[in-house]
Amino acid sequence: MKVLVADKFEKSGLEGLKQIGAEVVYEPDLNGDDLARRLKETGAKVLIVRSTKVTAPMLDGVPLGLIIRAGAGYNTIDVAAASALGILVSNCPGKNGKAVAELAFGLMLAADRRIPDNVNELREGRWNKKAFSAGRGLHGRMLGLIGMGNIGQEMIPRAKAFGMYVNCYSRWMLPEVAAALGIGRSDTLLEVAKQSDFVSVHVALTPETKGLIGRE
Repeated sequence: MKVLVADKFEKSGLEGLKQIGAEVVYEPDLNGDDLARRLKETGAKVLIVRSTKVTAPMLDGVPLGLIIRAGAGYNTIDVAAASALGILVSNCPGKNGKAVAELAFGLMLAADRRIPDNVNELREGRWNKKAFSAGRGLHGRMLGLIGMGNIGQEMIPRAKAFGMYVNCYSRWMLPEVAAALGIGRSDTLLEVAKQSDFVSVHVALTPETKGLIGRE
């Protein structure tokens, strides 16, 4: 079975594919017309991508049977077009939940302490201690979580480690489940936003969730 990997991929993952008998074609910089061309030239049965977009025209006349997104979402793949051609689409939820949660807290700390601003100022030879020491910190503040999948749940213990309170909005989470996790639960997005010092969004990008958070 020939597998075309059209995005950056861990060496261990490539070796794992070879160990199960796959013929791996690793071309991490493919996209657009080049990807469409290589799909036809290689005759790959499986395509693996991460950030690379897979559009309907790319799939026309190729022998693919499976597209795998090496990540949680699959919004970069035209699933409807693939399905119409009998091509299966799969993703890998839960594999990067911890890493994404850690990054989210890094961004919260950076926002609270204005780290990007003070780094830029320092590079230009200025240091405004009064302005940049005014951060309130995370302890005792409220974190609002939108979406309680793998990443959202990974946020909870990290928030508690910082001494934060947690409130969430989730279509599937029952109040008793939230209580068991030691967090609050709101019935609307607006309610979470009003109560929170930080809001962290962890939902898949779908037509239903696009534009979920706006100015209002």
